[in-house]
Amino acid sequence: MLTNNCWAKAAQPVGMFTLPELETYYIKEKYPMNKKVLIPLVLFVALLLGGIAYLIYNLNLQKQENMAMKELAELDKKEMENEYQRFSDQYSEMKTQINNDSIVAQLTAEQEKTQRLLEELRQVKSTDAREITRLKKELATVRAVLRSYVLEIDSLNRLNQNLVQENTRVKDQYAEATRQIEGLSTEKQSLSQKVAIAAQLDAVGINLIGKNKRGKTTDNIDKCKTLQVNFSIAKNVTAAAGFKDVYVRITTPTGNLLNGTGSFSYENRNLQYSMKKNIEYTGDETPVTLYWEVNQALIAGNYQVSIFCDGNMIGSKNFSFK
Repeated sequence: MLTNNCWAKAAQPVGMFTLPELETYYIKEKYPMNKKVLIPLVLFVALLLGGIAYLIYNLNLQKQENMAMKELAELDKKEMENEYQRFSDQYSEMKTQINNDSIVAQLTAEQEKTQRLLEELRQVKSTDAREITRLKKELATVRAVLRSYVLEIDSLNRLNQNLVQENTRVKDQYAEATRQIEGLSTEKQSLSQKVAIAAQLDAVGINLIGKNKRGKTTDNIDKCKTLQVNFSIAKNVTAAAGFKDVYVRITTPTGNLLNGTGSFSYENRNLQYSMKKNIEYTGDETPVTLYWEVNQALIAGNYQVSIFCDGNMIGSKNFSFK
């Protein structure tokens, strides 16, 4: 190799050579590079650079694919969250369509489970494939359970619709029978009317009033301390006169009975009553008033008052409290 002193001396003309010529002489003439070494070295460097470029390309491509997979996982997780929420909302809607306390309790339990799974999903990272897979299986189970309740409630609603239709048919038959009775002779008509009318009295002017602690009327159920039921038994000259027990049932918006202290016979079964009063009926219109002292928490909504006497329901009416 040429030292600095050599190059310094070479910078000056040496014999017939100038500095560039001397450099060329040393590189090309005195120290030539073997082509057998140079070509493979160039190829190796080219392959190495190509490999590095290919590796960088693959890394960038893999990074893009990973980002795309992450976005898809986030979208999948969001769709699962939306479906869990939609199922929970459906449980809420179904609970408003049925008055069966047992089924409502089951729906509430399933809704709480759905909400719990939704919260678990929200806490899970979209990249946690194991948890996402588990919650997908849970989602399929929730979907199947929800579908079974939809079918059950639909069946109950159809049954209720059939009962309404049957009730209409019975009423139509009763109306037809009444028309036939009206076509009979005066003696038979008189007897039939006496049997039909005497078998059941009529409660008219039914009213349910809430009273606060000062005895003032209120429609705010939270302030009610006493519930007062007023009605009159209509005049009926063909009904048997005498002392009669009148029973009143008050049903809450949830279908529960405001309980009293006993029961009475109605259509071959015993029913609990909310209030009872013994009256003397003379055949003329008879006013009746009963009181129920509030001894339990009441909720706003529609309350039904049903009145029974002589083994028959003689009147019913709904009332709303806020």
